[in-house]
Amino acid sequence: MMIAVENSHSARFWVTVGACSLALGVSEAPARAQQIEPEADKILHSMADYVAGLKAFTVNYDTDSEVIDTEGQKLQYSASGSVALERPGKLHVSRKGAFVDAEMTFDGKTISIYGKKVNAYGQLESPGPTIDDAVEEVRAATGFDASGADLFAVDAYAVLTEDATKGVYVGTGLVGGVECDQLAFRNPRVDWQIWVQKGDQPLPLKYVITTKWVTGAPQYALRLSDWNVAPQIESAQFTFTPPEGATKLEGITADQIGELSAEGAK
Repeated sequence: MMIAVENSHSARFWVTVGACSLALGVSEAPARAQQIEPEADKILHSMADYVAGLKAFTVNYDTDSEVIDTEGQKLQYSASGSVALERPGKLHVSRKGAFVDAEMTFDGKTISIYGKKVNAYGQLESPGPTIDDAVEEVRAATGFDASGADLFAVDAYAVLTEDATKGVYVGTGLVGGVECDQLAFRNPRVDWQIWVQKGDQPLPLKYVITTKWVTGAPQYALRLSDWNVAPQIESAQFTFTPPEGATKLEGITADQIGELSAEGAK
């Protein structure tokens, strides 16, 4: 999950808030399950159930996003941020990188995306009161289908395994010095891997998506750290108040590089 705002003359918003389609065909489930190794299935289920069962949490993250330029050169863009979540319908995400300093807030009704460098914001109304409703609205309203928030969905297992053709248990590894179980999955569009913390708190610590049919196979990597599963979060963190002089924008759509842009001051 990440958000970004570019400081340009058009005051373009870039935001990745992450959502995958939640629609699943019941008849597909048996075939899909046959392609997922029991150990991988068990670990992914435990991770999804544990995170979904958290009433609130905070976590920090780092992302590396690869893009292929018009000359075929692979470039990697890195950023860091934080997530504060309170179920069923409160969310705050921040992201900061070399060119961005932005945040997204959901209060159970309105999704607000604010860029500090341009002092401008865009808003969407959610059709429902939950975080899943909000991320699905961003996807439906903009045509944008990002990665990251799928880990926090109420039914993350269904979201993650939708269209899965294969799932395997790779083995153990270390992420930030923490021992994890590594899983690898495939679907017709992408390959993805996840590292799940061992023990009684099966938290996701790393998530990598490879877009295999794009030349150069660019990857998106998400690292999650400093999990707090029993936080005290101030209610004000989930309320967006436009800063003085902030410009309200309209027309949030997915652009050609897969980010969300909002243009046009009111």
